[in-house]
This record gives sequence, structure tokens and C-alpha cells, in this order.
Amino acid sequence: MKILLLGANGQLGRSFVEDGGLAARGELVVATREGTLWDGERAEVADLAAPGLDALLNRVQPKLIINAAAYTAVDRAEHEEPLATRVNGEAVGELGAWAAAHGALVLHYSTDYVFDGGARVPYPVDAPTGPLGAYGRSKLAGEAALRASGADHLILRTAWVYAPHGHNFLRTMLRLGAERDELRVVADQYGAPTSTALIVRGSLVALDRWQADPTAPQALLGTHHLVASGHTSWHGFANAIFDEAHVRGLIANKPRVVPIGTADFPTPARRPLWSVLDNGGFERHVGIALPGWREGLREIVNLLAKPKEI
Repeated sequence: MKILLLGANGQLGRSFVEDGGLAARGELVVATREGTLWDGERAEVADLAAPGLDALLNRVQPKLIINAAAYTAVDRAEHEEPLATRVNGEAVGELGAWAAAHGALVLHYSTDYVFDGGARVPYPVDAPTGPLGAYGRSKLAGEAALRASGADHLILRTAWVYAPHGHNFLRTMLRLGAERDELRVVADQYGAPTSTALIVRGSLVALDRWQADPTAPQALLGTHHLVASGHTSWHGFANAIFDEAHVRGLIANKPRVVPIGTADFPTPARRPLWSVLDNGGFERHVGIALPGWREGLREIVNLLAKPKEI
């Protein structure tokens, strides 16, 4: 099976490459905006902001397209909504149109930002959407375009994503925690911190089910929520990061984490206060138990604490 991975330099794309599971399941072709990987290895060029996706798809002829590429600058999107919509919306529709015409599957990732954050129980997959800003609108547009394309697809919504590489809350906290004695962190936004390692593993299980039966029932295809189980606040996540990092020697001392409200930390884009997604449907249809967010955090901190190979 020919597999095309878009966005291979991003947090999730890099985790897919390093995991090795995709390469074990087919002939893997990786693509980045720059045409090279983070380690200097060559990749195909795929800039979702520019035309020409069909040319790449026609040359590669993938049976499976994994779209881990996205415009993710949430605040900047407020001033660059056309660009965000091009990358997160229109380009996804183009992938879907090609896949529909060539009998391919599209695995695409979306976000908790398609919801308005006004709930107080985990959002089911079919909950009404209502994005608060440009980024959420652009991701919702991508979902709609992929569904309308007629392609077989899996849309996996996730949230509060972090990895041992890239720019994310975990790495920011580790850096600031080593520099400061006190940090102020938002305590009234809630979600399930989800590592890219979990997203990769869950995605591979879903793909194995699809590959075993390409006529998989619509209960498997469609939209699911792939997040860690449980939830916390950014303040709770920060404290957990420092607890784990201190035990493993990544930071010498734990800083004091002061809880603040969203109003105390204004940003150009409004964030949903409640980003907890119901992952029960994914567990049932795919047949995997999704671990709690603390377990995922412990795994990644352990990885960061391992001695580096020379």
C-alpha cells in the first residue's frame, strides 16, 4: 500500500515518522513544505497554501493520504484567516476530491476549537459546532470540505497536543520552569492533554482495521474524537509537568504555579473554556482503550529524561 504523509515536520508528522509504524504498513512517502525533514533527509514538497497538490498526488498515487499538515498559529489566524482557510479548509477539500476519484482513504486531523467551549460535559462527536475564532472556523471548513468530497475518510479531532519535540505547552513549561521561581497559568480552561504518541498509536489501530477490511462500516469511517482520557486545566497540567520533571531530574526545583483566569491572560483569539472531547466512540468502534492524560505525560517525560545516544 502506498502511503502519503503530509506535514512530516510537524509535531504529529514527525512522531509518525519516528514511530516507524507507517513504514511497516506500506510504502511510505513523506512530504513537507520545505522538501526536507528535520534531520536533513529529503522529502517531497507539499505546501498546502499553494496550488499543485494534484501533481504530487498523481505522481505518488497513494492509497492512503494522512494529512498531518495544518495552519496552527491560533492567534495569528485572526489576521490571516484567508491563509488559514486555504490550508485547513480548501486544501483538505482538494485532497478529498482526488481521493474520491482514485479510491483512496484520507486520514485528517481536526480540533476541539470547532466547539465554543460552553459545555460542561465531554463533547460527543455530533455536538453542535460553533468555533470562536478564525482557526476553529478554518478547521471546521476542512471537515466540511472532506465530507462533501465523497472520499472515504477518517476525521480525528484531538486537543491540547504535545510532543517531546516542536513548540508546545509541555516544552514551554519545562523551559520556563528551569528559568523562573513562579509562573502564572490559566486555570479556567479545561481539556485532555494528548501526546502525539497516543494519537499515532490510536491512528495506526484504526488504519489496521480499515486495511483489514477496506469496506469497513461507516461506524469506523467518519468523525471520531482521539484524545487522552480524563481532563485537567492548564494550571493542573503545568503542576503535573513539574512534578514529573522534578522526579526525573529534568528541573532542579519546581516553580510555584499561580492560577489565573482567562481574562488575566488576554490573547487575540478566544479560546474555548471547555475542550473536553468524548472519546468513547473511538474506543468502541476502533477497539482500543485510551489511557489517562497523566499516563501519557509520564511516558513523554520519561522519554525526555533518557540519556541521549551519542
